Amino acid sequence: MLLETGWQRDERGGFLRSFCERELADAGIKFHTVQTNLSQNLKRGTLRGLHYQDMRAPEPKIVRCIRGVIYDVALDVRAGSPTFGQWEAVELSGQNGRALFIDGGIAHGFISQTDGTELLYHMGGFYEPDLARVVRWNDPAFGINWPLPPAIISPRDANAPDYPG
Repeated sequence: MLLETGWQRDERGGFLRSFCERELADAGIKFHTVQTNLSQNLKRGTLRGLHYQDMRAPEPKIVRCIRGVIYDVALDVRAGSPTFGQWEAVELSGQNGRALFIDGGIAHGFISQTDGTELLYHMGGFYEPDLARVVRWNDPAFGINWPLPPAIISPRDANAPDYPG
């Protein structure tokens, strides 16, 4: 779900509320932050993902790009979900003020479209390494339309298997 909080700008600069539990609840999202993470990506074409956690310890998140521009992808891999296999992609940037809510069981990944991107993650579940999962970024079963090929990708992400189905 795309969250449009928007910048308030004037001659001093800008102000953006990056997180408000009450506003999320008003939008029907029950979310409590247990951890906050930062991701720094030095070069354009850096691809991270598609990551998710087993539903025994779901890891919902709110992702916001605070510097640069990314193409952010959410892929539903929840067994039995009516939207299983469907994906959504949005452009997040330090300028547009958008964030993406990604529920537990949704695989997440992004590719940086500029050098020097930074992301802020509000996490609604704790990271459990034994339950961490990855889906290959270009798994043909899902047909994700990435805007550019990856220039930098971790071996774990590059060699991830196709989704087991």
